[in-house]
Amino acid sequence: MAEWIAIAAPADQAEGTEMVVAGWLKQVGDSVTQNEPLLEISTDKVTVEIAAPVTGILREILKPADQPVEAGEVLGRIEAGATAAAQPAAPAPELTPAVRRLLAEHGLQASAITGTGRDGRITVQDVEAHLASRAAAPARPESAGIPSRRVPHTAMRRSIAQHMAHSVAVAPHVTSVFEADLSAVVAHREAHRPAFEADGVKLTYTAYFVRAGVAALQAVPEANSRWHDDALELFEDCNIGVATALPEGGLILPVIHRAQTLDLKATAERLQDLTQRARAGALSVKDVQHGTFSISNHGVSGSLVAAPIVIPQPQSAILGVGKLERRPVARERDGKEAVEVRPMCYVTVTIDHRVLDGYQANAFLTRWVEEIERWS
Repeated sequence: MAEWIAIAAPADQAEGTEMVVAGWLKQVGDSVTQNEPLLEISTDKVTVEIAAPVTGILREILKPADQPVEAGEVLGRIEAGATAAAQPAAPAPELTPAVRRLLAEHGLQASAITGTGRDGRITVQDVEAHLASRAAAPARPESAGIPSRRVPHTAMRRSIAQHMAHSVAVAPHVTSVFEADLSAVVAHREAHRPAFEADGVKLTYTAYFVRAGVAALQAVPEANSRWHDDALELFEDCNIGVATALPEGGLILPVIHRAQTLDLKATAERLQDLTQRARAGALSVKDVQHGTFSISNHGVSGSLVAAPIVIPQPQSAILGVGKLERRPVARERDGKEAVEVRPMCYVTVTIDHRVLDGYQANAFLTRWVEEIERWS
């Protein structure tokens, strides 16, 4: 008897996410080759291809598209070494005149109805049952005469929605807002950007925000923690996720692991690599795992202030940095007040109020702003 080999979901599921079958690339009965992509698994963080463990025939699909998946769960089975015999395609079941008339009257496609007759043939009763189920469904707002169109949710969008709703349900969100003068950072970046680019590294403002984030996390370690019912788990490493917009829509949080061990250039290099691979759909599961804190540089798309930014569970806080704007501010010069135009931005930290109080949130932002404004 031929051996059937299991196709399993990744065992190292990213914490705080749900996996969903995005779609199968092969059907039952298809021949497959070892390491050939069989299906895609999606989360709110990353899409992963699952490859065939052996060459043979796909015999079972146990988890169809849009079904949730547990880490390590068996998704299907391959008959190892088997070869599919070429068979002519089965003709589509014929429709009786009565069925064709019902379909035409109600503007239905035969492909939308499951046939229960002989050889899968669609019967009049099948069409009537489909019409009855459609009539019993609750009316949707778009059926009230307003022109509209429906765009099906992607697996990533559904997962993001579930995660956002879960986060605000379990963690009381509170946001503090500060203002930061980026003059020192702007000057430093202009002075060092050519040298970085000569080495193939793009020096972005986000790299500075990550470095300041490390200093603030070390000053207020509770911001780099996880809530448990019996204790607060404080992390030694600053694993900072950076929100990255994807070309097809949605956000992903690739993680700069052990950011406290990096300098500015290494941070910029890591950011560049993660961002490029995120937008190319080439991140691995490890790239989005074990984040302990996150940053959303939402100012790159023009936003001044965003509050609250939903905390990625099970983290305890997220930093938000708004758009850099040149605007007039009051400064003291030689004992006198003067109005100067400076590159300014609003910065927020949204906290899980179970973990941190307003005092700690303000201490975090105070340290972050100090690091940015005193950059040398």
